[in-house]
This record gives sequence, C-alpha cells and structure tokens, in this order.
Amino acid sequence: MSIFVSEPGRPVGTRLPDALRSRRVGNVSELADSQPVDPGRGEATDAEFQLAAQSGRHRALEEYGATAAGERKDQRLYLPVSAICTPALFSLSASATVAEAITTMTVQGANHLVVTADTHVAGLVGQQWLLAWLYEHQTDALSQSLIHIELPAFLTVSPETDAHQLARLMLAHRLNAALVVDSHNEPVGVVTSTDYLRLYASADGQQGSV
Repeated sequence: MSIFVSEPGRPVGTRLPDALRSRRVGNVSELADSQPVDPGRGEATDAEFQLAAQSGRHRALEEYGATAAGERKDQRLYLPVSAICTPALFSLSASATVAEAITTMTVQGANHLVVTADTHVAGLVGQQWLLAWLYEHQTDALSQSLIHIELPAFLTVSPETDAHQLARLMLAHRLNAALVVDSHNEPVGVVTSTDYLRLYASADGQQGSV
C-alpha cells in the first residue's frame, strides 16, 4: 500500500484515508489497482514502491530481489516497516481529556497514543505535540476533551511499506511517527524517529565491532 497523510482534524469517526477504508482485502499476492493521487486529500504516494507495497511482502521481496546476507540493514534496497516498527500500541478514546492522555503516556511509558472514535482510528498524537498544545492553550487545557481538539496530521502505512521511503516522507512532512495498519485497517504498530535511530545505531555498532 502507499503512504497516506491524514490531514489535521477533530477525532470524529475514522480519519483513515478513503483509499484505505474502501480497500478490498484479498490474497497478499494479489495485484490491485493503485489509488489515484488526490492532492486535495493530502495523500503522499510512493510511485517507486507502489507495486511492491500493494502486492504484499512476498511480492515485494520478489520485486526488489533477495538481500545479501552480509548487507547492512540501513543499506538494503527494500526494508519493510514491520522490521523496525514498535508493535506496542496504546489507545485512548476521543472522549478522554488531555490530562488522561498525558497520564496514560506516563504510566505506560509511551510517546504516542492512538486516538479512537467508536473503535475507529481517529488520530495519532505524540507526547511532544500534547505538551506543545498545553503550552499554547493554558487555560483549562488539561480538562479539555480530545474530541474538541484539532489533532495533528499523521502518516499511515502498511507493514510492507518500504522503511526508506517512509523516512523520506516523515522528513518531508516534519512528522516523527507513522501509524502501521494491517489489511483490516487495524493499528498494529508505530514507527518513530527513535526506531530509525536504533536501526542506524545498531548498524554502526556492528560495523565498529568488525
């Protein structure tokens, strides 16, 4: 699947792009027509990786070829997001307050929360964004319900999305996280800038030891 950008908005209903909500779930090896680019919806598609991503991980591996066993992870032509994402996800209802969101993050040791509305994905917020919002709206900000707040834009990818392409789009949109959803549009993980730092730190460490 492509990489999608959901525009800022209040957490009402689902904020997943139309292309995801209408996507037919089939065999992972099945080719599907790519969704047209619609600049008005803020979708950022990765044309170079479109075929591989929509065909599933197995087809993607065939497209990019087998990776050499000794090749560094950060230099691979194809690196699926599933290989670097953090599977642990914490969610909170849109009816929760900002205070409850911050408390949940603190207790769980999480930097990002999936905001849900009637079990649908309605947003992705980071601790840094919440603290900045608090600073800007100091009066009664902690008691404000998330449903009345315009949440930030967020990226949506599949586990098969190429991590290198995602990194470029995260930089382009100045976003430090992306939500990973499965074929049923259920959140299964989150990719953050920390995951990329961990990847490159690990690669540099292996090179140094050699």
